[in-house]
Amino acid sequence: MTARVRAPEFRGRGWLNTGGRDLTLADLRGKVILLDFWTFCCINCLHVLDELRPLEEKYGDALVVIGVHSPKFEHERDPDALAAAVERYGVTHPVLDDVEMATWQQYAAKAWPTLNVIDPEGYVVASMAGEGHAEGLSRLLDELIATHEAKGTLHRGDGPYVPPAEPATPLRFPGKAVELGDGHLLVSDSARHSLVELGPDGETVLRRIGAGHRGRADGPADTARFAEPQGICRLPRHAAEVAGYDVVVADTVNHLLRGVRLETGEVTTVAGTGRQWRSTVDDHAHDALSIDLSSPWDLAWYDDRVVIAMAGIHQLWWFDPIKRTAGIYAGTTVEALRDGPLPDVWMAQPSGLSVSGDGRRLWVADSETSALRYVEDGELHTAVGQGLFDFGHVDGPADQALLQHPLGVGALPDGSVLIADTYNGAVRRFDPASGTVSTVASGLAEPSDLVVTGEGEVLVVESAAHRLSRLAPGALSAAGASTIAGARHRTERPPTDLAAGELTLDVIFEPPPGQKLDESFGPSTRLEISASPPELLLDGAGVGTELSRRLVLNDQVASGVLQVVAQAATCDAEAEHAACHLSRQDWGVPVRITSDGVHRLPLILRGLDS
Repeated sequence: MTARVRAPEFRGRGWLNTGGRDLTLADLRGKVILLDFWTFCCINCLHVLDELRPLEEKYGDALVVIGVHSPKFEHERDPDALAAAVERYGVTHPVLDDVEMATWQQYAAKAWPTLNVIDPEGYVVASMAGEGHAEGLSRLLDELIATHEAKGTLHRGDGPYVPPAEPATPLRFPGKAVELGDGHLLVSDSARHSLVELGPDGETVLRRIGAGHRGRADGPADTARFAEPQGICRLPRHAAEVAGYDVVVADTVNHLLRGVRLETGEVTTVAGTGRQWRSTVDDHAHDALSIDLSSPWDLAWYDDRVVIAMAGIHQLWWFDPIKRTAGIYAGTTVEALRDGPLPDVWMAQPSGLSVSGDGRRLWVADSETSALRYVEDGELHTAVGQGLFDFGHVDGPADQALLQHPLGVGALPDGSVLIADTYNGAVRRFDPASGTVSTVASGLAEPSDLVVTGEGEVLVVESAAHRLSRLAPGALSAAGASTIAGARHRTERPPTDLAAGELTLDVIFEPPPGQKLDESFGPSTRLEISASPPELLLDGAGVGTELSRRLVLNDQVASGVLQVVAQAATCDAEAEHAACHLSRQDWGVPVRITSDGVHRLPLILRGLDS
């Protein structure tokens, strides 16, 4: 019999969404507690927030969800930035500010996101990494509630959540913007789940498209609904005439593309099913309304079609509004940085797109690698950026410069490109001719997009300031730019001490209640392993179908990161028409090679130790 594990106490800098109250495990005794370890840069964490919403509603008087915010980037350590993110993403449960990652360590979390379930008596009964666990959690919660109601240890009633007041501003966390033909601007008002048309001054509200409440509905401007929309792409006239709408909108949390006819404000769904993508990579064209998408974040007209920054699965996709088809353009879904011919490249949450003036180059803000990348002549290149764990605010030669989670890009007529360096609160400029990076504006509030107008002005979407602002006319000149040699940062998670030589890596997977591994279309599991630096692994890198693998670690490399991607296909065990599910998780595990390190590394893809 396995010993029961008592849940460790909460430790952190403070709490949000509790009305100023600090919570303890004793305060929540009698409730089922679900701990969600997240960080607000992480798209997988944002997916989990949306997966938890129906569970919070269904089990509201018995379940308490606690968000444990354990930061990756330096900017995410700022308490004001965390408070803004909690509002931006509509988090409706208490959040612990785990700035020193103390609670993260106590619960032995190794990946964002990680979920832990604590029963009403204060024992940890389940732990799982990644997304896609809503159905398994629902079944587990049903079991726990029935068991503890029968024992008399479940106490129903209101939870500790206290909603904060929402300030009145014309925009609330705007995401992206485009210029319309008359000088007007169309802005995605993300936290208000709508689009806003502004006058040429960037301030006067002319109309709103969308009811302003989270949801999914086509129709007239005043009744249509979005869920945290982001990117907007204006179609060329010939494409708009055939398609029957003028702009395409990335309806991010609905996992859809929506078309908008500007004359009337009519909204229609043009791509996606509304289900989040959980499938396998293929190179086929699909009917646009039959294929699942995953958090489309930005859009650009390139290569005679709409290219989609598919942040949720670390890829670029394409959408043809004339043929009404869609497919994969670049990326394998591995979250990392690797250049080369399309589509066999690695990306990490691409979130911003812009096309060069000559149409040859597609600039990409690859946010989780803090990188500026570009597509040209069928290949992906990195202009600035070093990988998933290196970031900062450093100007100078591009191979030494650092960004911090950029979300937007804006191509300039001279061939250079501006970068919305979001977590540095800056606008940066990369000049391909000189191969250098400079800072043209700083002190901004989470800039998320850039609009280069027909008149040559540059507008910045300052998301956390809830406004659009203009760069000073001289900011783009050489005299107006500055060179910053700021701090270099590296994600500092506690490393796992491993011994050099042979190592057994085990991904522990147990199907959730009511599901079984599905071998009907071939092997049900897949494991891909790589390392940074590559020299860390002498043997064991590559792709296989077993979730356990023998690795050999190099004793000449003191530390590094093991990059592990695991997935498992399951189906419902007893259903007549069984639904299929794909569980997937990426880990970037910091490791340190020591003489007393261990020879086995277990990772939990999904474990239900109830």
